[in-house]
Amino acid sequence: MPTADCSFFHHGRIMRCLTYLLLLPETLKKSKKLPGRLPACYEVLTLSLSSTKKKQQKEETATKMAAELLSAAIPNTTNLVNGTTVADGEKTKEAVCLANSGGGNGNTGGFGSAATTPTSQQNINNNNVDPPSWQCSYPTLRERNALMFNNELMADVHFIVGPLGASQKIPAHKYVLAVGSSVFCAMFYGDLAEEESEIHIPDVEPAAFLILLKYLYSDEIDLEADTVLATLYATKKYIVPALAKACVNFLETSLEAKNACVLLSQSRLFDEPELTQRCWEVIDAQAELALRSEGFCEIDMQTLEIILQRETLNTEEVVVFDAVMNWAAAECKRQGLGPSTRNKRDVLGKALFLVRIPTMSVEEFANGAAQSNILTLEETHNVFLWYTAAKKPTLDFPLTPRKGLSPQRCHRFQSSAYRSNQWRYRGRCDSIQFAVDKRIFIAGLGLYGSSGGKAEYSVKIELKRQGATLAQNLTKFVSDGSSSTFPVWFEHPVQVEQDTFYTVSAVLDGNELSYFGQEGMTEVQCGKVTFQFQCSSDSTNGTGVQGGQIPELVFYA
Repeated sequence: MPTADCSFFHHGRIMRCLTYLLLLPETLKKSKKLPGRLPACYEVLTLSLSSTKKKQQKEETATKMAAELLSAAIPNTTNLVNGTTVADGEKTKEAVCLANSGGGNGNTGGFGSAATTPTSQQNINNNNVDPPSWQCSYPTLRERNALMFNNELMADVHFIVGPLGASQKIPAHKYVLAVGSSVFCAMFYGDLAEEESEIHIPDVEPAAFLILLKYLYSDEIDLEADTVLATLYATKKYIVPALAKACVNFLETSLEAKNACVLLSQSRLFDEPELTQRCWEVIDAQAELALRSEGFCEIDMQTLEIILQRETLNTEEVVVFDAVMNWAAAECKRQGLGPSTRNKRDVLGKALFLVRIPTMSVEEFANGAAQSNILTLEETHNVFLWYTAAKKPTLDFPLTPRKGLSPQRCHRFQSSAYRSNQWRYRGRCDSIQFAVDKRIFIAGLGLYGSSGGKAEYSVKIELKRQGATLAQNLTKFVSDGSSSTFPVWFEHPVQVEQDTFYTVSAVLDGNELSYFGQEGMTEVQCGKVTFQFQCSSDSTNGTGVQGGQIPELVFYA
């Protein structure tokens, strides 16, 4: 055993004997007939001290030694909390452990027992004992692990995360990472375990890597819109499926037309079929918004081709062509090329021939694609001939229009009627609230028309959520005098989330009385979607659940 350790334990034995004697009644200390092994301890004590001193001096010296040893052991245990190095903390912890265990011999009558009694603590430290270690301040395993996140304390590995010039050094603990990720387990404890103390990860963003580590240390999920895709990449790389699922759920809730194409590209890369399906729902229903977004210009070539092949894109082909031209210009910039028509055609390659140019109207083609110079003179000539000639030339472009989406209608009345004094319009608002049990896209409203023959109405329709306007449109429609409903469309379909009430309103202006609905239903099943209706405080013209205007909601699902 090292000399320092021997010296430490030697003082420990002396200290136990001293303390034992101090705790004995005074009458026993003076007695010559001490029970058990006490005489031997007394002799050891006598040999350790000067034989010329009096018994009272021995007691005073012993008391002083015990106080010094105990005060040296206990108060210093707070040094680790106050910033002492790990090595110093370990030494302090060893002293505390020895003091609390009675020097390691298991003697219940030794120093450890006396030092931990409340009476001894009051006498020596004035009942002001600090926690013996920082661990005592964090009672649960989760709290202690969370404290180690991004902490140099006891770190046994460091990661250099991010590309060169923008990297960040992050401390970690192999064991914690290994129990949370099979990739880290193989990296640190597998047959080909890493032996380097620093590991470079240039393909992961530092912020995303910290989110991953925070989850592994504490189960906390702290996702942000700016880093969620990078975090999803990190979770896939290191196989942390629970955090990957949380990333997908976050993306689904934040999915909208402007980021749907980018998320489609990423969902295919990460093999997330549920997210891919959600992206397609948005892209199909809100195709014009999605294709005109900046995100569309950021997708890869393969995703571009898949979108151009889509039959259910709910938009005009001229919108598709314009989006392809924007993507080509962005791709030229990415490749360091000038945005010439030749370069655009080169970067598009076969994707150009997935645009269904012949399905445009003659005017749309003449004012758009024909003047873009992206087509050769022969291609432009043949398309014009295809529009006009009886004998049509062969074209390299698809000839059939896209199918788009078929709108569905939710009808909330069981019958309709008209009276000589109803339903009159003088600029007042007809309004109703609704909620659905799954995500849909509201495209417009079905309204009743004139009950007295053909008539024209101007109308302002509006969709709100909690008072905030999501969409509105000012337009006109002509009714033919029947009890049929007449569709009025929003400019773009609007995404409606499940289990939330929305308000639709219509303000009509016309001289003719109209039909109105009656026997209204509070709940309507329409395909796979269930609608619930309730009255709206915005309604000032009599419309409610039981009767009135706005008989239909037109939607995509």
